[in-house]
Amino acid sequence: VRRTLFHTATLSQLYSRRDGAMIGIVILIAGITYLAVKFYQNAYKTFDNFPPGPPNLPVYGAYWIVLASEFNNLAGAFKRLGEWYQTKMVGLFLGPVPAVIVNDPAMIKEVLNSEDFDGRMDIILGRLRSYWKKLGVFFTDGYFWHVQRRFSLRYMRDFGFGRRDATLEAVVETEVREMLDMTLNGPKYPAEQDLVKGDLIYLPHYFAVPFINGLLHVLSRMTLPRRDYHVLWDLARHALIFQRNSNDIGAALSLTPWLKDVLPNYSGYNGLRKGNQYMLDFFRKLIDETMTTQEDSHSRHFLDMYVKKMKEEMEAQGKTTFSVDQLTLICTDYMFPTASAVETILTLLVERMLLQPEIQARVHEEIDRVVGRGRLPSLDDRRNMPYTEACLREMMRHETLVPLGVPHRAVNDVHFHGYDIPENTMVSVNYVMLHMDKDIWGDPENFRPERFLTNGELDLSKDKSLPFGAGRRLCAGETYARQCMFQVFAGFMQAFRVSARDQPPAKPSRRIQGIITTIPEFWVRVTPRT
Repeated sequence: VRRTLFHTATLSQLYSRRDGAMIGIVILIAGITYLAVKFYQNAYKTFDNFPPGPPNLPVYGAYWIVLASEFNNLAGAFKRLGEWYQTKMVGLFLGPVPAVIVNDPAMIKEVLNSEDFDGRMDIILGRLRSYWKKLGVFFTDGYFWHVQRRFSLRYMRDFGFGRRDATLEAVVETEVREMLDMTLNGPKYPAEQDLVKGDLIYLPHYFAVPFINGLLHVLSRMTLPRRDYHVLWDLARHALIFQRNSNDIGAALSLTPWLKDVLPNYSGYNGLRKGNQYMLDFFRKLIDETMTTQEDSHSRHFLDMYVKKMKEEMEAQGKTTFSVDQLTLICTDYMFPTASAVETILTLLVERMLLQPEIQARVHEEIDRVVGRGRLPSLDDRRNMPYTEACLREMMRHETLVPLGVPHRAVNDVHFHGYDIPENTMVSVNYVMLHMDKDIWGDPENFRPERFLTNGELDLSKDKSLPFGAGRRLCAGETYARQCMFQVFAGFMQAFRVSARDQPPAKPSRRIQGIITTIPEFWVRVTPRT
């Protein structure tokens, strides 16, 4: 009897376990099925009449697919996605953010010139650099941006920014002389030895000082003397650190800001903070010094004028969009591209001359014919040196520095070329598609400055490139950058012949995708032209 009861109990337990296992399997299958259905529904869930694009995957949405398409080339990835989905603008979700990337050259110009797309995304990249507020002119929009940008451009113009100015031109020329002297006569101060070793110079930072000191002159009517150039080179180094620790859509950190607490180094957060903080500290110190000596009875420079306006509005209204923090960010916003982008363009042009020596020969011939050797090239020479100017323009076309630009935001629901783009959608334009369009350029893959010339003269009607953007978001520093680049490049090429440190490069160096596209720092040999 006991044996029978034991046998019966054992069978009962066995069936019970088997039933439990079956129930578990059924629950597991049901759970997997439910998750698969939800995954599918979420992957293809989008707005009505939204531009076509890749599915929305967990956490980062379609960003996974973008990176898989071309990890280190977002512009190339969006070109490929446009081809896959047979669309001129790609609609997708980057994490929780709806986004539209415009690939068509004609549409690109429409987006840039439309006030419907004048907004900026409120992302961690903008907040971490501005005391966790919405400050500056790069990442702000609406009334605040309009007031601050208008004031800064209006009064910086008084000190030469955005126009031809003899005083500013003389400042830049002085800095070019010092730059050349470091090599022609050797370093005078320890920091110079990091950039000049005999007939070798270290790029890109060798070019930095004329641009930075020129902007400091606009902002504060002062420049740092040669013994303090190390401060300016540190500004350039930290600006480059910031630029290289993200990309032109903000990278994963902007889609999942919690990464700053989990992976602060890998996510780029620490690099962004380090690069930005040096710039903030530099300008806060300069502004604090200004405020201790500023007088309302007269204004010495732009900083004085801003502080005066801030005091006037606070006294009259009790509130204002003007503040010390905002002034710090205005200075920082204008300095970041000054300290990183323009030196990168000249560095890329030097590399191109190593690859195509005939370009260097033509630049030298033009400088010798127009300017000679008795003085530095000036802005008066610019219109008589079309090939040199064309080299700079072709460099900015051939190497798109910010391939997707700074992301815009739709400020309204917009119907655009048959599609509906909801308010607060991120909208970026693929400048590479414009700059490498065969219908516009014929042979865009070739570096050919002659494309901008007609009968030996510069023909601006042939320049369809937009390296500084367009519309109300046009880069405010375009005129300053173009003028200074001409002065620095022409002065440099008048003095030197460039060659590789070792063997001439067989192909362009690796591109580093960041907020701007850069190349690794390198040494180049310069030989004085006698």
